[in-house]
Amino acid sequence: MRYSEAGYNLEVDLSKGTIERVETDPGLTELHLGGQGTALKILWDRVPPEVEPFSADNLLIFSTGLLHSTLVPGATRTSVNTFSPQTNLLAHSLMGGYFGTELKHAGYDKIVIRGKASSLVYLWINNEKVEIRDAAHLHGKGAQETAALIKEELKEPKAQVAAIGLAGENKVYMASIEHDNSSASRGPGPVMGDKRLKAIAVRGTKDINIARPAELFEACFRLRKEIHENPRCGDIMAHEDDDSYHHDNFAWGNARVRTKGYWNKEIEKKWKALGDSMRLRFISCYNCPKDCHHVISYPGRPRYYLKCYGKDTYHMAAFKELDFSLDILGVTQEYGLDSYSTPQVLAFAVELFEAGILTDEDLPEFPSDSGERFFYLIEKIVRREGIGDVLANGVYWAARQIGKGAETYDHNTIKKFEQVPIKLGKLNPPYFLMIATGEKMTITQIEGSFPQDPLPTREEREEFVKNWQALPNDKIKQIFLEWEKRNEISIEASCLICDWNERMHYIDDATGLCAYLSSFDGQYGGKPPYHIHNIPYLVSLATGMELDKNGLWEIASRNRNLVRALNVRRGLRRKDERPPEDHWKVRDHEFEQKLLDGYYEFKGWTRDGIPTKETLYKLGLDYVSDDFVKRGILTGSEGTPSEETSA
Repeated sequence: MRYSEAGYNLEVDLSKGTIERVETDPGLTELHLGGQGTALKILWDRVPPEVEPFSADNLLIFSTGLLHSTLVPGATRTSVNTFSPQTNLLAHSLMGGYFGTELKHAGYDKIVIRGKASSLVYLWINNEKVEIRDAAHLHGKGAQETAALIKEELKEPKAQVAAIGLAGENKVYMASIEHDNSSASRGPGPVMGDKRLKAIAVRGTKDINIARPAELFEACFRLRKEIHENPRCGDIMAHEDDDSYHHDNFAWGNARVRTKGYWNKEIEKKWKALGDSMRLRFISCYNCPKDCHHVISYPGRPRYYLKCYGKDTYHMAAFKELDFSLDILGVTQEYGLDSYSTPQVLAFAVELFEAGILTDEDLPEFPSDSGERFFYLIEKIVRREGIGDVLANGVYWAARQIGKGAETYDHNTIKKFEQVPIKLGKLNPPYFLMIATGEKMTITQIEGSFPQDPLPTREEREEFVKNWQALPNDKIKQIFLEWEKRNEISIEASCLICDWNERMHYIDDATGLCAYLSSFDGQYGGKPPYHIHNIPYLVSLATGMELDKNGLWEIASRNRNLVRALNVRRGLRRKDERPPEDHWKVRDHEFEQKLLDGYYEFKGWTRDGIPTKETLYKLGLDYVSDDFVKRGILTGSEGTPSEETSA
């Protein structure tokens, strides 16, 4: 009997119109847990680097987490993986809500999709009954509208639907997959559109077997109580009224930034009142006690869900007020557009127009008001009309397609992808490493376990670490106690901090735990309910696996190195690992290169950022090493990079 897993994947070939129910290998669970972890192995085996992202042979994989559908609170994150047309690298995406849980109750751990339908379709999964259905009548419909129409058509109001809007249908690189109060962004949306898959609807009513249910119930009962008693846990962004940090240090519109000190108590009071007047209620994901999403009703717009930084991104890019974000989000969410990248692309276009690089010929009847300009550009982008066809490819590619000096306005991409636009003073060494070497397309999917800034006094730091149960070891505890200035952290300490942050997120990605209750919450008080010391126990109770802290640490490292290997096989090298010049006002190229040297050595990688043969063999990834040698990526007994690869 399989515990905590359904034990089956759903294999869908849209080109052939075939559907198979395939039993999975429990040995892969022991090596990678589940979620993104096991999806990585499928992608390695079945999508070689020669396969283009918009090829029928590229896979789109929806994965439940290992702890989905158990009693564990907040185990809600479905991973969506493919290879991104924007970067040609692994697309790492997560969405909350109810989709993954419903999928597992339908009897499946994953949906593995290949091929391309001849016309627009949607997938209907109802326990054992699975159909590919015509979706011609849904062409051009909004994401939430599509979900409502499908539920009505199927007469299944409890079905969970993940859908793309017009942006996804037209393969806009910023397209997202929308599901209820969550979305999967940064890569999979345009691939879903390329496969002509409008939506996936799921209804499941099967039970999930648990290895030690009574003990898991007791453990989860205690966890729910702990989460309730920690008012900060999981409430980051959702219940915050003071937004001064983001307005004074972020520039959501490409390189555009407000004047320091824009935020004040008057603005805070006004914005809180506006948000309260538009919010119908707070809601949560499946089996989660934290209501960290907003249901917004803006006049003249359909109801929609406000998530995380979305409340800041558009109005800061357009130099508008909060009501602008609340208005435009009602449009962009239906079109299925990522609220991280899209505002930067819009502001990029405005900058090019103001610089004379884009002209009236490119943007006929372009409004003078910055807000109206954004609405104008969105309509062009989602339809790929005129210059919108170029902007739909994101800042990096659009800058190079437009030319005429547009490349100098590519202020904020790393690995060809728009990043969270941080504008700070001196370099923070651990954050340099997380941003430079991270492969998840955004720092928020890497950071969180270690505070961003030191506490001012030794007494405060000692008080902080007293209850810092998430600490993996005393070494990091000592680093924090001795830390006095942001930029005064040793290379060794920076590597330890970066590695810890990364591993915790890779654990979340495999188990399905929400980072706001785990890896992202440690920096805000040291008391996340999930951490390296108790996750192994929960996994053991749910699955029957014998797992301890060291075993979980090794699995996280295995998954991290497999992500690296997938991207190295597609061309990722050291030259790609450099944050934008204006992320920090003061830059030290020599020190940054020393940080990279130290980090690569710490991880067991070559000086070009490639996992060595020794590292791969230790982690049971010998098949990766063999492939690298065959391709000339690694040579020699120690796994040094070939001259051709390093050049």
